[in-house]
Amino acid sequence: MDVMGDKATLFETGRFVQPSGEEATPDESRDETADAVETGEAVEEMRLRLAAEAGDAEAMSVLGAMLLRRGDLDGAEPHLRAATAEGDRAAANNLGVLLHQRGYPDDAAGWWRVAAVAGSAAAAHALGRHRRECGDEPAAEYWLRQSAEQGHALGAYALADLLEHRGDAGAERWMRAAAERGHREAAYRLARALDQKECEPGGERRGSVTDGDQDGRGQDSGVAVRAEAEQWYRQAAARGHRRAALHLGTILEKRGDLKEAGRWYLTSAKDGEARAACALGFLLRDAGDTENAAIWWLRAAQEGDGNAANALGALHAERGQTQTAERWYRAAMDAGDDNGAYNLALLCAEQGRTAQAEQWYRRAAYAGHREAANALAILLLQGGDTAGAEPWFSKAAEAGSVDAAFNLGILFAGRGEEPVALRWYERAAAAGHTEAALQVGIARLRDGDEQEAERHLRCAAGGGSAEAAYRLAAVLDARRPQQPAHELGEIVHEKTECEEWYERAATQGHRRAQVRVGMLAAARGDVVEAARWYRTAAEAGSRNGAFNLGLLLAREGSEPEAAVWWTRAADAGHGRAALRLALVYTRRGELAEGQRWADRAVSLGPAEVSERAARLRDALREELSA
Repeated sequence: MDVMGDKATLFETGRFVQPSGEEATPDESRDETADAVETGEAVEEMRLRLAAEAGDAEAMSVLGAMLLRRGDLDGAEPHLRAATAEGDRAAANNLGVLLHQRGYPDDAAGWWRVAAVAGSAAAAHALGRHRRECGDEPAAEYWLRQSAEQGHALGAYALADLLEHRGDAGAERWMRAAAERGHREAAYRLARALDQKECEPGGERRGSVTDGDQDGRGQDSGVAVRAEAEQWYRQAAARGHRRAALHLGTILEKRGDLKEAGRWYLTSAKDGEARAACALGFLLRDAGDTENAAIWWLRAAQEGDGNAANALGALHAERGQTQTAERWYRAAMDAGDDNGAYNLALLCAEQGRTAQAEQWYRRAAYAGHREAANALAILLLQGGDTAGAEPWFSKAAEAGSVDAAFNLGILFAGRGEEPVALRWYERAAAAGHTEAALQVGIARLRDGDEQEAERHLRCAAGGGSAEAAYRLAAVLDARRPQQPAHELGEIVHEKTECEEWYERAATQGHRRAQVRVGMLAAARGDVVEAARWYRTAAEAGSRNGAFNLGLLLAREGSEPEAAVWWTRAADAGHGRAALRLALVYTRRGELAEGQRWADRAVSLGPAEVSERAARLRDALREELSA
């Protein structure tokens, strides 16, 4: 069973407003809070307490920060206030952090302002974030810019986020500055921005060649942008950003670096990224390890990943465990994945549960699933509800379903509304639908527009349509100058393009093409090749192939075998074969059998054959009655 949405990559596009896990932290030095030394912390605390009691402002500040980090707010506050009174800006910033944790944001802002004015980048960052939360964006920008310009990574990131929210072009500069200073969320968002910038509004990659005047510099630029985006994904992923690891894995998988992609998917999955667990499952499945794939899909599905639930459903369906498959498809629906309803409908349809299949197709179709809408329309059409099918075909086609556009063409053609049918065929053909291109080519031939017909037939033939290849060959064949006849066995020229198309159709099992290839081979004297293709067509049921094979065998002196193939052709309704048999039996003296085949030839035609067969029949009748 095909799983719709199989291996789909569904990345988040929402903005990140607050950096995860990067709240304002206490300063333990004159400007920033540094990590406390774990070994000998008790000894260090005692030393600081003694220095603080002796009036050392810096010791008071560091001790207050140590207690604040430990969560001892009551113990930290007097030391931070004492250090602040002595003019320590780090203490003022940390006092603001303490008051913010106690639930006094306005009091905290007052101390942050004191520290920021004194030059604390951390305090300016905290104050800027506070002002933004209060809705005062001008003040927020002012303080965040102060922090960012001092080289504070969190300040640069917060400023970039504010500017990006406003649509300011300067956001990228500060996001880049934060990323360069090791801010992992900034690195991730910068990579995402580069990814989006690399695509034009129409969805085409920058650097796509649109005319012959481009020198490739745009394409080189696109490659450079992708490379830079990957670099930032790597930096963020290396710092533990699970979504960056997911994106990096996707890039590497598309490039074919499956081993490294798997490592990053694994890293992201272990950090709790369900989509990475799902992607890792697909990677393992493609490598033939379905058991481990199922483990990761299960983990992702339990975290609410609908794509993984669908994959589990498909896996169990392939094993014939339909009840378990249905349970996982329902889980996919519960996760908000419309593919679950579609896959459940497919499962019901396979089991002959048509009413239930229609129910689930409808659910997915109403949710906007275009392939479900197309499948629902087909189901209704098969039930004779043409009026009910048409709107669903239209909805699916308008949503971009190429198959639905083609099906609409069939629907309108069946009603005799050829112009409307052609419009839908053209729409499907423009999207690469092979059979639609064939129908457009046939319509253009019928209208006499040979140039457009050839263009569409080439598209369809290139897409694998044997009928299109045959019709294209016929168009090219009609343009060829008449070739002089040659004796059998005398090969005189190379194959033309039209012969190549005939041969392509013939190798795909097109019987008329097989007969035509045989005729062309015979015309250039290649008897063996001609016989091979005639026989292939005849054995596939072509009466013309059987007749021509008989002719070839008769010329080679094998008339008894020729009669066998002519009999097959005549039994299939070939008048000329019946006439040939009448002549064969007449020459053998089996007049009654000759008359029987002559009668058959008269009834089969065409007119010229009927006329000749009638004369032979009458002569045989007179001979038999004499």
